[in-house]
Amino acid sequence: MMRKSLVALAAVLPLAAYAETDVVEKVEVRGHYDNGVGTSNAASQGAVTAELIASRPALRPGELLEFVPGVIVTQHSGDGKANQYFLRGFNLDHGTDFATFVDGMPVNMRSHAHGQGYTDLNFLIPELVDRINYKKGPYYADEGDFASAGAAHMTLANKLRENTASLTVGENDYYRSVVTGSTGLGAGNLVYGAELGHNNGPWVTPEAFHKSIGVLRYAQGASDDQFSVTGMFYKGAWRASNQIPLRAVQSGELDEFGAVDPSDGGDTSRYSLSASMRKRSSDALFQANAYLVQSSLTLFNNFTYFLDDPVNGDQTRQNEKRRMGGFDVAQTWFSRWGGLDVSNKIGVQGRYDYLSPLSLHATRNQQVLSTISESRVKEGSVGAYLENTVQWRDWLRTTAGLRYDRYRFDVDSNIAENSGKASAGTTSPKLSVVLGPWAKTEFFVNYGEGFHSNDARGTTVHLTPKEREPIDPVTPLVKTRGAEIGARTEWLPGLQSSLAVWKLRSDSELVFSGDAGDTSPSRGSYRSGIEWNNHYIANAWLLFDLDLAYSRGHYTEHDEAGDYIPGAIGKVASFGATITDLGPWSAALQMRYFGPRPLIEDNSKRSATTAIAYARLGYKFNRNWSAQLDAFNLFDRRVSDVDYYYASRLPGEPAEGVDDIHYHPAERRTFRLTLKATF
Repeated sequence: MMRKSLVALAAVLPLAAYAETDVVEKVEVRGHYDNGVGTSNAASQGAVTAELIASRPALRPGELLEFVPGVIVTQHSGDGKANQYFLRGFNLDHGTDFATFVDGMPVNMRSHAHGQGYTDLNFLIPELVDRINYKKGPYYADEGDFASAGAAHMTLANKLRENTASLTVGENDYYRSVVTGSTGLGAGNLVYGAELGHNNGPWVTPEAFHKSIGVLRYAQGASDDQFSVTGMFYKGAWRASNQIPLRAVQSGELDEFGAVDPSDGGDTSRYSLSASMRKRSSDALFQANAYLVQSSLTLFNNFTYFLDDPVNGDQTRQNEKRRMGGFDVAQTWFSRWGGLDVSNKIGVQGRYDYLSPLSLHATRNQQVLSTISESRVKEGSVGAYLENTVQWRDWLRTTAGLRYDRYRFDVDSNIAENSGKASAGTTSPKLSVVLGPWAKTEFFVNYGEGFHSNDARGTTVHLTPKEREPIDPVTPLVKTRGAEIGARTEWLPGLQSSLAVWKLRSDSELVFSGDAGDTSPSRGSYRSGIEWNNHYIANAWLLFDLDLAYSRGHYTEHDEAGDYIPGAIGKVASFGATITDLGPWSAALQMRYFGPRPLIEDNSKRSATTAIAYARLGYKFNRNWSAQLDAFNLFDRRVSDVDYYYASRLPGEPAEGVDDIHYHPAERRTFRLTLKATF
């Protein structure tokens, strides 16, 4: 009974308590969310523990973001490419409007060869992720570019409880070998991790995705006086399993796991060095992060087949080499004003990206035919913010913030008319009000403005790269405005439950299309929705999670084509059950559902519904050896990961092509077996 009470207590303690109490050091948190009363400024803010991450299966590393309630992670191409993300009525593409960080390093790539905000998480070793802190909405002064729908901050472990070596094998020539551990070094700990992986997938043309990852991290000090430095590397290469036309599958011309152009694929690399420090005294807190990243991507895609070029086909090569550096420094002062507890925070963030080359070429079987565009891009930004928190009463707390961001774009293009410089700035006010708690229940009111940057090439463009037709430059920074009311309760013992009703308005849905090399214009938009998240500790070995979300979106400017936003996700549901340490056994079941969504503006074409389940069964032979069996798509459902509707042309079809649904099928049921040694 005592063990059950301690586990429940650990799950609801405020975040700050983890660094300041001895109780937590003696308690094994069995895996849950740290979403207790008093831990956040919004009902939609929270944190995920490493124990929960370790207890559930994931088909891909990018699915770490599905621990954020309401997020859906899929794939429409090869596994080496960034995932497709959905949240709060957004088809986020590869990351636009959702900011992701790893140990303070931004993962979103701006002015990317393939898509603005490109978020590739394949460089992560999930076993090293210690925590995921997430926020939704533009209500936080320390969040800038891409954070309108939300943000997730992943932190790596400063020390591992055990050293491990594991080998996973599965169907379709899947294997993954991982070594992780930590050892004392001087006044701190050296944390290390290495991974080798390979996967062919169920595709007719084997994906042959191969990757290698290495992580070396040194950390010292406790949470109030901490320093770390981390080096990471990642390399991957694959053949792509891109979306396919439904008509070709229905006619029998194409296998559901086939490809129209089997030469699609890519390779990528990422090297980074980052450092962070945190130092707290009785009346102040200083935090700082700095990072250097060098990355590259070469991507071959053919989504329209023979629509533009009936002889050679429409394959393109998107290529970039990037060097990126940045910092994030913040100082917080704690004081009392007229008997009120007050904190004031000031922060400065900077980032510089240098891309050369940043190019788009027409290709056939990965052989270059011609250059569509090639640029050298320099993009720099600085953001500064102020934030004030006042505890007015035991039941009333406010946090008010103000943020200013300034961007500068410098583009040197092979098309002289598209070269140039641009700059822009934006101011973003923020406000959060927290009421309570009463009967272990608190209430939230939030408002904030945010933004996402557009591709640098779009800010100086005057001619479309392919047709060389006149076009106007885009708005460099797109403004968003959001609001939310919510509640969180722990009134029922063992249950953390939160409810949020939100809305978000965007000045433009305009995006830069890396596939075409130009800008896709669109209108302003409005989205609203409701989210209900529940995490229940039934007893010391059984946890339940239920997350439900509903949203709707439409354009704010009427057009005869229709006012629905293509890809705007509406219904999302997730259910999880986790069994830990039931004798030598453990198990997990995770089910997710995302409902149909409009594929074109008049809503006459809609996507299919996707419901899929994962499961895990684990057994611990002794303190050193354990095994687990993971099942993906447990019920072997024939569903799609993503659906699009556009025109493409197969051989023999009309020159104008055929409008059709193009989809990427979810992988059929597959099993993976892991054997792990602890030492």
